[in-house]
Amino acid sequence: MCLGIPGEVIEIRDDGGIAMGTVDFGGVRKEVCLAYAPGVAVGEYVIVHVGFAITVVDRAEAERTLAVLRAMGDAVAAELGEPLPAPRGAPA
Repeated sequence: MCLGIPGEVIEIRDDGGIAMGTVDFGGVRKEVCLAYAPGVAVGEYVIVHVGFAITVVDRAEAERTLAVLRAMGDAVAAELGEPLPAPRGAPA
């Protein structure tokens, strides 16, 4: 099983002939390989799996997916009776 997370491309650059970029995941920014999403533009959303953008998605689909992921996190937190820890690198 794999999990792809949607994020917004905020920067694109060429790194030795490989398309790379910075993708924002709700405030957490990560470096991502964009080679498998040719033609992606700044401001578009991509699904990222283990550091690789695997497809471009529209904003509405990205927001729906993020809402489901947040709801899953909230359900886990409610079951545990405490909030989930913030992801590494996320603002406190």
